Order: sequence, then C-alpha cells, then structure tokens
Amino acid sequence: MRTPLGAFIAIVIMLLLNTYVFQAIKIITQSASSRTRTIIYIAYWAISALAIIGFLLFVFTGPNLLPKKVRTYLFATVIGLFLGQFSAIIFFLIDDVRRAIQWAAGKLLYKNTEGEHLSGDGISRSVFLSWVGLGFGGTVFGSLVYGFNNIYKYQVKRIQVTADNLPAGFKGMRIVHISDIHSGSFTDKKAMQHGIDMILNEKADIILFTGDLVNDKATEMTDYIDVFSKLKAPMGVYSVLGNHDYGDYVSWPDKDGLTREQNLENLKQVHSKLGWRLLMNEHVALQRNGAEIALIGIENWSNKARFPKHGRMDLAYPGAEKYPFKILMSHDPSHWDAQVRQLYPAIDLTLSGHTHGMQFGIDIPGFKWSPVQYMYKQWAGLYEEEKQKLYVNRGYGFIGYPGRVGILPEITVIELV
Repeated sequence: MRTPLGAFIAIVIMLLLNTYVFQAIKIITQSASSRTRTIIYIAYWAISALAIIGFLLFVFTGPNLLPKKVRTYLFATVIGLFLGQFSAIIFFLIDDVRRAIQWAAGKLLYKNTEGEHLSGDGISRSVFLSWVGLGFGGTVFGSLVYGFNNIYKYQVKRIQVTADNLPAGFKGMRIVHISDIHSGSFTDKKAMQHGIDMILNEKADIILFTGDLVNDKATEMTDYIDVFSKLKAPMGVYSVLGNHDYGDYVSWPDKDGLTREQNLENLKQVHSKLGWRLLMNEHVALQRNGAEIALIGIENWSNKARFPKHGRMDLAYPGAEKYPFKILMSHDPSHWDAQVRQLYPAIDLTLSGHTHGMQFGIDIPGFKWSPVQYMYKQWAGLYEEEKQKLYVNRGYGFIGYPGRVGILPEITVIELV
C-alpha cells in the first residue's frame, strides 16, 4: 500500500465512496434552504478531504514526522470514517436495488401501454433509507471514536474451573491469566500501569501470559520493563510467544541492521529481564501443598494459514503424562480444536488469547457477539468439550485500532476448584 499505485487506488476508492454517500446527503437535505445545503456540502467534502490528506500522511511519511499518539489516532479516525461510510452504503445499495427492480418492472409493465410510463429518472431514492443508512454509518463511526476511551479500562473476569482429577493441594489455587500486551501500541504509561496494579491486587498464586508481548520489535518493551517487572507471584510468572513476537510483520534487516533472528533473541532476553519464565515447547512441574501438576508452554501454533506453526507439542508434552492435571499455554485458540483435543485429550485446561475479541462487539452476561467469531469458533471466554476446557482471554493491550467497543481489555482470574 506504500507504493504510489496502491495509494492511488485507495484514494480512488475513497473518492467513489464519498461521492456515493454524498448522493444520500443530497436526498435528505433537498427540503433545506440553499444556504443550509451549501454549509452541509462544504462540511462534508472538507471532512472527506481531510481524511484523504490524513491517509496520504500516514502512507507516505515516516513514523517520526508526527508524534506516535497523533499518528495512531489519525489512522484510526480515517479507518473509522471509511468503515462508517461503508456501513452506510449497505442501506443505499438496498435502496438502489429496490429502485432498479421497480424501474425494470415499470418498463416491462408499461412498454405497450400508451401514456402510462415512468417519468424522469423513474424511481426516486428513498429518503427513509437514506436517513437510516447515514444514521447507521454515523453510529458506527461514533462508536469507534468513543472506543478510543476504552483501551485502558481493564476489566477483571473471574471464573472457576472444576476438575475431578485436580490434586487436593491445588484446590483454591488462583491464576491470573493475561494475554496480548502489545507494548508497541501503548501511548499512556500511567493508564497502562493501572492495569498492573489491578493484577497485583488480586494476589494470585501464579501469573500466566499467553503471548504477543510486542507488536514487532523487542525494543517496544524498553520503556515498560520497569512496570511489567513488578508482576510477581508466589509460584512465578510464566509466558509463551505469540504470532507478533516473531517480527513477521516488518522488513528485516531493519535500518540498524537488526535481523529477525536477533530480534527474537532480544525478546527472549526481555522476558528474562521481566523475571518471567518463557516456556519454549516445554513443560514444568508446579508444586503446591505437596502436590504437582504440569504447566505446558508452546510457541505459536495456529490452524489459520497466515499465522505460523512454531509450536511443538511433540517436544513439550512428553513427560507431562505422569501429572494428574495439565495446563497448556498456547497463544492461538484455533490450536485447541485442531490439535489439542484431537491428539492430547489428557490436557485439562488450555489458555489462549490472540483474538482480542476483535476489540469490537457485544459482551454482556448471557450474550456475546463479535465479527471475529466468523473466523474463530472460540474467541472469548470459557469453552468446554467433554472434560477439556479452553479459556480465551480478550487481551490486555490493543493493536491497529486504538480503541475497544463493547470488548474491554481483560485480566482473567481463574480459580481451580
């Protein structure tokens, strides 16, 4: 998209979209005064022009031209406007299909009837559907802008996990599960630190992090090591890698000559500096009150083609069979159906993240919905199949869109009972 051709195509699409939406604005303002219409038209095209300029700034300028926060929100606003317009045209298209059918039916019906035919342009566009479309698109855009305020509104989700084979020594054990920190997206260190304080206030026995510490580079954690290193628990802090941790979404070597391989090694050192035990296709024994269970951690393994399969259960699982209860940390929830349930039915609880709940949806008691559910069968909360359980964390941080609508950032507290 950074090529002139790609940018040109994008601008043409934006102009066509703006022109199409403008037709609906003309319809709903037809009864307004000439002066009012002029003001509305100028305002609409001024906003459209600013959106295109913002897009060009984002595409053709380096990350240092604008402050990170300004650049992030500029991009999100442009995308939000695009999504709002795109949502609105759904109703306009419905109306245009209706008009086309009525026009065609009229032509066929009256073609042999003298004096009876449709005049002018045939069927006029519906004022009602124009209002509905603009209202719906405006609501989408407004909700996305409102969502900017929610990225640090951490929500504690509490669940109990029951298992007949849980050793008595682990009954009542409290796990804090976090995922998808995405430190490269943070713009407010103080607000983010509030979430760390919330985690510490839970006084959990153990803290488990299921991947995506950064967006791309290990250096994104530099300013936050002092904050995340505060995370401590009696039984330790354990972590695994997510798809973003491998640096697959940037070009290597970077301007400083850093390679992808070295970046990954640097990120492993970051986990060490934080005091976290990074599990790389391996398992450890957790001990509590004279009993033991297995904690298994693998690298990213996804059943979606565009995400990597670095995870090696064949390396991580052997030896874990002897423990009566097993917890698996695996970043991508598609791993559960594709491999864990099929080949490792003795794994009792799998912890994942990755989806973020798409940072957009409805999440209320008794009902949850997000567009991400059409890509991931398990995308947020607790899932059970026979004796196996999967919990998908909605993510601590954010990426791309700097906001959350309906799906808030999550700190999960799991109690084993």
